[in-house]
Amino acid sequence: MYHDVIGPDGVRGGFAGAGAAVYAVGAAEFERQMDGIERALGTPPLRADQARLEDGTRASGWMLTFDDGGASALAVGEALARRGWPAHFFVVTALVGTPGFLDWDGIRVLAAQGHEIGSHSHSHPGRIGDLSTSRLHDEFARSVVAISEALGAPVRTASVPGGYYSNAVGRAAASAGISTLFTSQPQRAVEQVDGCAVVGRYAVRGSTSCGAVVAAARGRATPWLRQRLGWSAKGLAKRLGGRRYERLRRYVLSRRGSGRGARTRPPE
Repeated sequence: MYHDVIGPDGVRGGFAGAGAAVYAVGAAEFERQMDGIERALGTPPLRADQARLEDGTRASGWMLTFDDGGASALAVGEALARRGWPAHFFVVTALVGTPGFLDWDGIRVLAAQGHEIGSHSHSHPGRIGDLSTSRLHDEFARSVVAISEALGAPVRTASVPGGYYSNAVGRAAASAGISTLFTSQPQRAVEQVDGCAVVGRYAVRGSTSCGAVVAAARGRATPWLRQRLGWSAKGLAKRLGGRRYERLRRYVLSRRGSGRGARTRPPE
């Protein structure tokens, strides 16, 4: 799972703020990671409809995903297309065409390059799992309709904004026609909710080493386990701290600097 890839000019796209900056990867480092995966695996990434996503299994092969629909996705998509590699790009439809984010023309270019365009919700709510059933459905349904109308094709994939997954989120995505839902949970076993495959991801941050990225793509247990332990510890802190945890996180991130971009990422 990637977010923003910083170009040679050093300008970030997508969400602003220190929280988003954690996930920004330099273009040269991104290419080094892709080269490392290509040497290690020798096989291109799969699209969701090509992977074996049965309940309780581990996805066959490997996949590339990019969240938010930041403006850098256009250069990333072109670089991957030169390799003949497809990827999944998940867009926040309410932000399409706003500063720092792709417009519909750019999204259509990505689709023409063979990439899968999916939903990252309509508005990227801060805590999507806390929404009512009707609002959850609306977040995915509005996004799916907007993308399908823009591309003239059905939308079958989505990713959960902010990493706040619950079974209610999965059911809402399924009710909107999503057949594969990617979460931010670092788990390799696939789950099924109302016929929708729920797939975990390994998150690549700006500090993630090339070796760890390659090992994760190869399905090595160590990087996944390390990230899962961190995820579990953070989840416990969220449950115990509640809103205080989020206030503390925002304070810590604000001390790191505001970063550059159009909008501030909701807290994860």
